[in-house]
Amino acid sequence: MDAVDVASLQKRKLARWGAITAAMAAGLVLSMLITLNIGAVSMPFDTIIDVLLGGGNKFQRSIIMDTRLPRIILAALVGAALAVAGAAMQGVFRNPMASPYVLGISAGAAFGASLAIVTGISWLSGQLAVPSMAFLFCFLTLLLVYSISRTKGGFVPVETLLLAGIAVGAFFNALVSLMKYFAGEELSAIVFWMMGGLWQARWEDVAISLPMIVLGSAILWLMSRDLNTMMVGEEHALHLGLNVNGVRLIILLAASLVTAAAVAVSGIIGFVGLVVPHVVRLLVGPDHRILIPVSLLGGAIFMVWMDTLARTIILPAELPVGIITALLGAPFFVYLIISRRRKMGWVK
Repeated sequence: MDAVDVASLQKRKLARWGAITAAMAAGLVLSMLITLNIGAVSMPFDTIIDVLLGGGNKFQRSIIMDTRLPRIILAALVGAALAVAGAAMQGVFRNPMASPYVLGISAGAAFGASLAIVTGISWLSGQLAVPSMAFLFCFLTLLLVYSISRTKGGFVPVETLLLAGIAVGAFFNALVSLMKYFAGEELSAIVFWMMGGLWQARWEDVAISLPMIVLGSAILWLMSRDLNTMMVGEEHALHLGLNVNGVRLIILLAASLVTAAAVAVSGIIGFVGLVVPHVVRLLVGPDHRILIPVSLLGGAIFMVWMDTLARTIILPAELPVGIITALLGAPFFVYLIISRRRKMGWVK
């Protein structure tokens, strides 16, 4: 194959990637506009556009601008964060069943939140007390897991990292159970937070989470070539001159940053980081240069619709969105396990 053929193939691939990304972005915008009209109070599409452009009466602006729009935007941010973190972690661990919670960071966040709810201990006050503690313990958990896994020579085996994550996650889950035992009247607050939900979404939550999710996602996309290199195996990556430990640490920190930002404002929402990257990988392939941005858009679309379903399925009440994602994600996880067993030759 000559240079002209290679350049032609590269142009076609980039054009295809651009078309897919544009289609997903358009799908996200369309999904957000459609879901603005779904709820207890229905509004014509032209009224919604009028409100978004600064018109409408006080009642209409209150519903669209103060209630639905911040929640929909926050749902998109949370879904994007969990999906892009899942795509990155699946690349780091070279395992399609990895997710943002594989290192126990969700358990650490849950303990931080429950500690703030029960004892009032937090490094920030007011509305930021619970989210800030969840965010803090996400990073403390990652640092703890990484420190446990690090050998004397500075090498961090993937298997040890996973096992340390399971152990630390179990420890923090036990502490969460302890918090529940002593919670008293605050027990319901802990339970609802751990179910995951966006019913208290405010513009302040969007402002808190947006910068961190954008920063972390940008870092992961910039590291996409290194992720591709690591997919061939750590030994090959080392021979190619890649600082595997350094790259892995940066990717895990960035993935934890976006996960922490999402968990801090939404609670524990599982399976998004598992399901979305796997489906996107079937669509665009394993190249992280396109997998990461399309996973981000796919996760945003997925979460916008899941949260809309959660807030409308049992009107006038609503379900925590974490229940919806678990009901859909758990069967998909079982499918992944079965298909992986068949590929490994364990079952016929």
